[in-house]
Amino acid sequence: MTGTGAEHTTIRTAVVGFGLSGRVFHAPLIAADARFSLDIIATSDAGRQAAALERYPGATVVPDGDAVLALAGNLDLVVLGTPPATHYPLAKAALEAGLDVVVDKPFTVRSAEGQELIELAERLGRVLSVFQNRRWDGDFLTLRKLLAGGALGSVTRFESRFERWSPEISKAWKADATAADGGGVLFDLGSHLIDQALQLFGPATVVHTELQARRPEERADDDCFLALRHQSGVISHLTMNMLCAQQGPRFRVLGSTGGFTKHGVDPQEPYIVAGGSPLDADYGVEAPEWAGVLGRDGHLDTLPTERGAYPEFYRLLAEKILDGGAASTLPLPVNPADAVEVLKLIEQARELASPQMGN
Repeated sequence: MTGTGAEHTTIRTAVVGFGLSGRVFHAPLIAADARFSLDIIATSDAGRQAAALERYPGATVVPDGDAVLALAGNLDLVVLGTPPATHYPLAKAALEAGLDVVVDKPFTVRSAEGQELIELAERLGRVLSVFQNRRWDGDFLTLRKLLAGGALGSVTRFESRFERWSPEISKAWKADATAADGGGVLFDLGSHLIDQALQLFGPATVVHTELQARRPEERADDDCFLALRHQSGVISHLTMNMLCAQQGPRFRVLGSTGGFTKHGVDPQEPYIVAGGSPLDADYGVEAPEWAGVLGRDGHLDTLPTERGAYPEFYRLLAEKILDGGAASTLPLPVNPADAVEVLKLIEQARELASPQMGN
């Protein structure tokens, strides 16, 4: 909590950005947790301002991050759901204003910037975390539980995909953003896939990269493949594609005693988009027909998907902040050092792929 907020029993929160990130992920999750109050929403778009006021009438709507920082004395936490190139300067300013900070992925555009923010937060005694929400996808929770139980034996290969059919770029900032601005699918969906692979199988090195821009207006990349070699011996194949007319399995994991294959995408995002709440009984529950299969060909068993749990991020964050913030021994929901490791692998991938991209 800030110096002026210690007497408050709730974490006074501002969400900066009310596009997909702020509108579908952060604001609903914060509003659903009684330990937070959603006090300020920042967006410069008139339509989004109206939508924010209608959905959260108790919040004050301001035009930008500067307006939020002007009200820092009335806040404890700032959540950044803005384009990647803004993450470093906005997070730095919020930390220096005495606030705890959550940054959406990708953490920053360059790993050195992320490390600088970590060191700044440590010096100032502030909480800093990164919203790697897909650690709480139902399918990922299912796979993690499966691996912890040793159901596949010794894992040799991990295949993970985010593939979509999006022939047009829907967001203006994405259409204008180059890789130097944090644009492209490698920064976007790749931040999730790399983070998940590192969480499951530990440190890794990029050994092969394919980065392409297929859509005419794409200025960064929209069709990517990475091969990672983990120190544990596992090989990860990670695929991201925004122009995919036929999508492969979300996960395929091969081990010494069996395999696991899972199709479909976690339902939490579309559930909120459709008007649902994280407090609903059906939130995070995947339809049975999307269950994965476990075993060997000819001996396959259906494995129901664990319930998705994005609210867990903010539950853990609240515990950390209310227990004393940076001084608390409780874990962060996501250690920002993990996000820096993701950025380092993205930088490795770009270096390997630079001859392909003509850089």
